[in-house]
Amino acid sequence: MSSTITHIGLAVPDLDKAIDWYTKVFDFYILAGPYEFDEKNEQLFSMTQDLQGSEVKKMRNVHLMSHSGVGIELFEFQRPDFTEEKPSPHAGFFHICLIVEDIVESIEKVVLYGGRQRSKIWNLNKGKPHYLVYAEDPFGHIIELYTRSTAEVYGQK
Repeated sequence: MSSTITHIGLAVPDLDKAIDWYTKVFDFYILAGPYEFDEKNEQLFSMTQDLQGSEVKKMRNVHLMSHSGVGIELFEFQRPDFTEEKPSPHAGFFHICLIVEDIVESIEKVVLYGGRQRSKIWNLNKGKPHYLVYAEDPFGHIIELYTRSTAEVYGQK
């Protein structure tokens, strides 16, 4: 059985700010939403609560899409807001990786719009245009930027 990644879900404290950031910095576009979930408007136990738990009473989400066809689904949990929850930096989800055309221009946009550069730009294969850099969005999610696909970078070793 074969599988393909279609999207990655990220929780953010401010959905509108996150939409603005990912569309300006990485040229994502809104595919669907934003959607609102409020438990008081639901007739029965909802898909949202089935996935996130019955403690989720109110949230918003949106599907953003890259031009390569892989998306990011952003979630803003409003009640409760979960702002005190901190993920472990060394267990579970760690980062997402995006391919960009111009790694220097991309990291400049990350910083310009409130993110940060976490590492220097590294050349993975001497003599080849295989570069990477780690960055963070304004919400602390780690984003690795590549100049080529994972298959091209690691497939020739």
